[in-house]
Amino acid sequence: AVLVPLLLLAGWNDVSEPEPTGRRRIHIYVALILVVESMVMVSFTALDVLLFYVFFEAMLIPMYFLIGGFGGPGRSRAAVKFLLYNLFGGLIMLAAVIGLYVVTVRAGSPFPGGTFDFREIVAAASTDGLGVDAGVLNSLFLGFMFAFAVKAPLWPFHTWLPGAATAATPTTAVLMMAIVDKVGTFAMLRYCLQLFPESSAYFAPLIVTLAVIGVVYGALLAIGQTDLMRLIAYTSISHFGFIILGIFAMTSQGQAGSALYMVNHGISTAALFLVAGFLVSRRGTRVIAAYGGVQKVAPVMAGTFLVAGLATLSLPGLAPFVSEFLVLVGTFTRYPVAAVIATSALVLAAIYVLWLYQRVMTGPVTKGNERIRDLVPREVAVVAPLIAALIVLGFYPKPVLDIVNPAVSQIMTTIDQHDPAPTGPHVTGYVADQDNHGGAPR
Repeated sequence: AVLVPLLLLAGWNDVSEPEPTGRRRIHIYVALILVVESMVMVSFTALDVLLFYVFFEAMLIPMYFLIGGFGGPGRSRAAVKFLLYNLFGGLIMLAAVIGLYVVTVRAGSPFPGGTFDFREIVAAASTDGLGVDAGVLNSLFLGFMFAFAVKAPLWPFHTWLPGAATAATPTTAVLMMAIVDKVGTFAMLRYCLQLFPESSAYFAPLIVTLAVIGVVYGALLAIGQTDLMRLIAYTSISHFGFIILGIFAMTSQGQAGSALYMVNHGISTAALFLVAGFLVSRRGTRVIAAYGGVQKVAPVMAGTFLVAGLATLSLPGLAPFVSEFLVLVGTFTRYPVAAVIATSALVLAAIYVLWLYQRVMTGPVTKGNERIRDLVPREVAVVAPLIAALIVLGFYPKPVLDIVNPAVSQIMTTIDQHDPAPTGPHVTGYVADQDNHGGAPR
């Protein structure tokens, strides 16, 4: 709701060429963005599993046309790859949705007529595991998780993202990475954990391992990129690894950090990708080597790019730091090795962000960059709220955490998980407080 108006303002000139008939396609472009937003809203608020599935899949259609109809070179291939990957994941999920319904209509079920009501199924699952074999529940969990892992995306199901992000317009890319892909991580919290709590705990070590690989893999590949937009796309793969890591660490701090990370990543990625898009539209190339000395001719653009980049590497004082810190702390209490490995991504992030800024913005003005103009008032109006949000949430995340924490507490209660009790030579007189999913001193 916050990002879409800014994206419409940022994409003011994305579609300016008239069609052969003389009619502009701007109204189609705007309509598709609004359709995507509405479908994401329904996905976030649906309390019916089948309704969620319908809109989870339907949002692929307008996204396909946004990428394939309005993107740059390679857009057709990228749009088809995006659609095929996500449709395949959706088909697996459809089988799981049908299987879940069959489970609710079995003999002895509390739902003799069957149900897709999320609240009723969760209530039953939290008491007796729906009364079916663990193998069946594991299969249903994997069906849901596969679709969400493709959407998120989780390594190794990520390969559609870099191509789609670079082929689409910057506005569409931000819509996809900052908003649409969050439906996948949101659904892991809402559906995977609460519908299948025992299966989630069973597969958590595997998913945590894949998430850690994604964190490091995305950061390493970002360092090696020569394409500006592709580099930013790979940073998102690393960040989605952090989000999924916090979810399946199954601690209150980890899940609160993941939910907050979904918000903060949307803001930081939007700022970085949009500023990079403004720069590319002026210079006409995404090749990093073509830039240099931009801060001398466009200081405001360079400054906003730096702040957004520092947010991406989770600099203290900017919003992503709080969420990443919570994820790592929450993960360390249950999976210390995974948390230590994931922490290495902080160093890698500093490399790809600072090296990128050095190559693009500093040094002498490269030939062809002297005519790059600074941000115009419309573009400042887009970037300024994002930078302000990064700073405010970096120093004062309490308003968002006050909303997140009760929801996380409810999820932890539903899946019957509790924070590990502190251990160590200095922890004395400690008593577990199961109601608060943690502990309190005597």
